[in-house]
Amino acid sequence: MRRSTLRTAVAVVTAGLTLTACGSDDGDSGGGSGSDWATATSVEDGGGMDALVEAAQAEGELNVIALPPDWANYGEMLETFSEKYDIEINSASPDGSSQDELNAVTSQRGQDRAPDVLDLGLSFARQAKAQDLTVPYQVETWEDIPEDQKDPDGHWYNDYGGYLSIGCNATIVEVCPTTMKELADPRYAGQVALNGNPTQAQAAFAGVWAAALANGGDLDDIGPGIDFFVDLKAGGNFNPVESTPATVLAGETPISLDWDYVNAAQTDELEAAGSTWEVHVPSDGLMGGYYSQAISKFAPHPAAARLWQEFLYSDEGQNIWLEGGARPVRLPKMEAAGTADEAARSALPEVEGEADFPSEEQEAAAKEVVTSRWNEEMSG
Repeated sequence: MRRSTLRTAVAVVTAGLTLTACGSDDGDSGGGSGSDWATATSVEDGGGMDALVEAAQAEGELNVIALPPDWANYGEMLETFSEKYDIEINSASPDGSSQDELNAVTSQRGQDRAPDVLDLGLSFARQAKAQDLTVPYQVETWEDIPEDQKDPDGHWYNDYGGYLSIGCNATIVEVCPTTMKELADPRYAGQVALNGNPTQAQAAFAGVWAAALANGGDLDDIGPGIDFFVDLKAGGNFNPVESTPATVLAGETPISLDWDYVNAAQTDELEAAGSTWEVHVPSDGLMGGYYSQAISKFAPHPAAARLWQEFLYSDEGQNIWLEGGARPVRLPKMEAAGTADEAARSALPEVEGEADFPSEEQEAAAKEVVTSRWNEEMSG
């Protein structure tokens, strides 16, 4: 359920470790450089990049959570970082949700296995800051991140994005849907799935909002999206199985609503298994979104956490996301500088239209509505 928006909010587009209770409760280990990286708000603040690398390598480990290898090319990202800096990566709950990440920060505080870094849907990133679970940090490429795509103090900052899409196993489904409204066609009985519960998973939340936009809703009214899925369930089309790459490959969720880069990543594997996988960005209720990065306030490896952020926002890290079909937040600046991987950029699906983005208040209100209605109405 690693689903937790192309910008700082959900957008309307016209995005096994051993339990060990040791380490500082506030993540104040400084590594081996003599600097207190737990309080450093930039690489310069800690003494420079060489000092950061030295301290991170002295820590020797990085704890990540909810990062599936097949999600936005994270498999390559993790492997490249580990090999580049000789740092062991402990990856917990790869299919966890954004809420699972926040729960881990609070429940594992003071433990060596606690998350160092977080990859969250925007609303959860804001929630993390509000709960005092993050610390500010500004990467060297901070100025390349648009002002409206980062917390001004650096508690969170957008990383990569994509568009909500309809993935469809054309070997099982005779005619694949290309719009949200088509999902209600009786021919899709028991086949339409979300990638989790929208009260916890950001992509599923975006799926509900996309359904709202396709059925008379707007940025101030996500209700029609909930109504749509309630009706979809009543009509027998909604499949309650949480869509994951495994369920897609097994044919359990032949129609899967997920980010385009997640759905597109299944194409080659399904083809190898003898299935044809189509991915369509729906022409109604188009929705895009970015995810956000943050450093845990209680990170047991504070230097490695900051080095990870520097790597992610370097040209190398951004291009790794791009190669995975996601749109890195620095892409416009990299295109202008000629440092973006052009082949990967050209492979991105074309999406027509302009984007309107809800305010923080609109997203908070929509989340409240979904939280109050979804579980009760979908269980009825």
